[in-house]
Amino acid sequence: MHNITVALDAMGGDFGPSVTVPAAVQALSHFPELKVVLVGDAPSINTQLKQLGYQRSPRLEVMHSDRVISNSEKPSFALRNSHDTSMRIALDLVESERADACVSGGNTGALMALSRYRLKLLPGIDRPALVSALPTKSGAKTWMLDLGANASVDADSLFQFAVMGSALAEQHLGRSHVLPFSILVPKKLRVMI
Repeated sequence: MHNITVALDAMGGDFGPSVTVPAAVQALSHFPELKVVLVGDAPSINTQLKQLGYQRSPRLEVMHSDRVISNSEKPSFALRNSHDTSMRIALDLVESERADACVSGGNTGALMALSRYRLKLLPGIDRPALVSALPTKSGAKTWMLDLGANASVDADSLFQFAVMGSALAEQHLGRSHVLPFSILVPKKLRVMI
């Protein structure tokens, strides 16, 4: 498997570094191909690393940020005032290709708005969608796509979610041709892809 770098908004979530830093260290111990960039208040992050007895490694980087987007901030406010926040810096690492993914347990609305602004959307896709794997009785996973990022959707949005879900299944789950390409992708989009 190839190496992957994850930019982790260490300040996100209800408990910030007290949860995100131990989670990052645990993930590094389980996945040798993983590198993590912890973005947030460096003194708080370093305190957590010290408490864990973590020995520094090139697979873990700490990038300081002075500000955090609070859970109560409206996405529009976060868009205008996010320049030096942990979430924005983590997304900027993805945009500049210094990281392959961004993970944040912070303000979901702000994360979706900033992602859309900084990382853009694929041609023919109007809205981002949240996806998650849910465990089943058999031990397999069922993937659900749009888990609350959109309060109301129309038929075009649902169609676009189906396209994104099919791409996820094909590219990342190894399931080829979940739905026929000609059904999923409208003719005007097939030219762009």
